[in-house]
Amino acid sequence: MSSEQQPDLVVVGSGFFGLTVAERCASELGLRVLVLERRHHLGGNAYSEVDPETGVEVHKYGAHLFHTSNEKVWAYVNRFTAFTDYKHRVFGKYQGQVYSLPMNLGLINQFFGKSHTPQEARELIASQASEIATEDATNLEEKAISLIGRPLYEAFIKGYTAKQWQTDPTELSADIITRLPVRYTFENRWFSDTHEGLPVDGYTAWLTRMADHPNIEVRLETDFFDVREEYVGKVPIVYTGPVDEYFGHAEGRLSWRTVDLEESVEDVDDFQGTGVVNYNDQEVPFTRIIEFKHFHPERVKTHLPGKTVIVHEYSRSAQEGDEPYYPINTAEDRATLLKYRARAEQEPMVLFGGRLGTYQYLDMHMAIGSALSMYENKLKPHFADGSELESGGVDA
Repeated sequence: MSSEQQPDLVVVGSGFFGLTVAERCASELGLRVLVLERRHHLGGNAYSEVDPETGVEVHKYGAHLFHTSNEKVWAYVNRFTAFTDYKHRVFGKYQGQVYSLPMNLGLINQFFGKSHTPQEARELIASQASEIATEDATNLEEKAISLIGRPLYEAFIKGYTAKQWQTDPTELSADIITRLPVRYTFENRWFSDTHEGLPVDGYTAWLTRMADHPNIEVRLETDFFDVREEYVGKVPIVYTGPVDEYFGHAEGRLSWRTVDLEESVEDVDDFQGTGVVNYNDQEVPFTRIIEFKHFHPERVKTHLPGKTVIVHEYSRSAQEGDEPYYPINTAEDRATLLKYRARAEQEPMVLFGGRLGTYQYLDMHMAIGSALSMYENKLKPHFADGSELESGGVDA
């Protein structure tokens, strides 16, 4: 569309939520959609690129593993990419030994040094968890011990959680942990969804196909806040940036965790034997190491032999200018969010969506599902049937 031509819809942010909305509105309704993206690439945090030295596809904002049990979402994403049969498995290192995660019968047998039947393992964990009643837990440490017992907590939760939150677990709210699943089988797939895999051609190829429509214009390196006066109140907007930033932090800042990713090329063919290894010892400063070539073993012929790309991942509180990843979601944050939701409802023709716009941690399939719902329930009725577009949507 020309610079003089006003779009029918403006989408702020080109992650999965924004691109799903843009694609549906362009393909199904024939709308002219302008996507504004402040980064130099589309795709949000799912963006990936091939490392030129090694030929390994690197997820530039941390490991992205696609999985879903939502058949509607699965059918939708398969319009744009085929998926490999990759199944994600995670291992955890603690005191010089490596264990298969999540906590399962294999880990229990290895950690406690003897074979247990499923029933024996259940009884063992129940007896260890009986130290503290769940309803009496006053902090994260007590809650975790009440769910899985002290030995497993101290090995696999305590140090990792302290690094993730940069806070002693005794000072963290018990609400952070709702459950700590222990599998009493040897099943070690990280996800239990019906569908799982990685996009055959990579994430960027998938995301690029979503935006590849003559009615969609993507403007990279364009900050919405530099051009907002051109669009707010004049054209419907789907905003997927931080909701507090939209309102100039007028009600205060919402708090987030971020991650620092230290990428390096190692002169070995295989650094750790799997895609992700968690480091559970508290004295090790990083939370995990990701080795990307293991995500696509079918590409072995395209990888440079004797080289591999790894990333050390560190967790900390997000500061101004950092990429927000995980909402901290304290009681104070939740109270602040309600104030922003009230403001959002007063904005002229603006819908808020996605992880940042709703202040929720959404996996990729959840973001896509939420975007499809916004399209079906709010955007399509407005554009196709003339229904009034009710602003807000941060709880969509």
